[in-house]
Amino acid sequence: MKQDFITFPLHVIVHPFDGFWDMKYDNKGKVKVALTFLLLVIIAVILRNQFAGFLVNYNDPRYLNSLTQLVTIVFPFFLWCISNWAITTLMDGEGKFKEILMATGYALVPLVIIYVPMTIASRFMVEEETAFYYLIMTLSTIWFLVLLFVGTMTVHQYSVFKTITTMALTVIVMGIIVFLGTLVLSMLQQMADFFINIYRELIFRT
Repeated sequence: MKQDFITFPLHVIVHPFDGFWDMKYDNKGKVKVALTFLLLVIIAVILRNQFAGFLVNYNDPRYLNSLTQLVTIVFPFFLWCISNWAITTLMDGEGKFKEILMATGYALVPLVIIYVPMTIASRFMVEEETAFYYLIMTLSTIWFLVLLFVGTMTVHQYSVFKTITTMALTVIVMGIIVFLGTLVLSMLQQMADFFINIYRELIFRT
């Protein structure tokens, strides 16, 4: 259990090439662990938005909604996995959807490690120290992106250029899916309003 939740994830973030290789070919990664890190990121982000020091936190607690924050993390996570799977299927990628999900989940580990301590530290910072907070938070994001890049490259056995191309196309597909989804929902809403108006007209006339 310790190997699954602590030792191997730390190995992945420190030695990503070896870690993601072991995940793919030695079956050391687990979907439940990847989803656990997704859950921990959600908790860490909610805690940051709610309790970070006022010098670095511009959120109004009165308008924060934990459910909305959950959706804004979970939706892009699975949208990335689905879009990447769709693109790489067409580009001879060797990664399965399960492996894409695990690689994405394990890439989140630096955010889990850094967000909570920095949220606590931000409550004791003076204004001159906030630059340090933003630097560490930026580094955690870069770390996550590097891990996501290495994970994508290793899982699909791509070259560096093909990985960059694939990730860019994945982002484009995510945008297309969101656009089409929004368009469909808008059309469904208009159709629903149309039938409701017809129903009301019939009721009033009778």
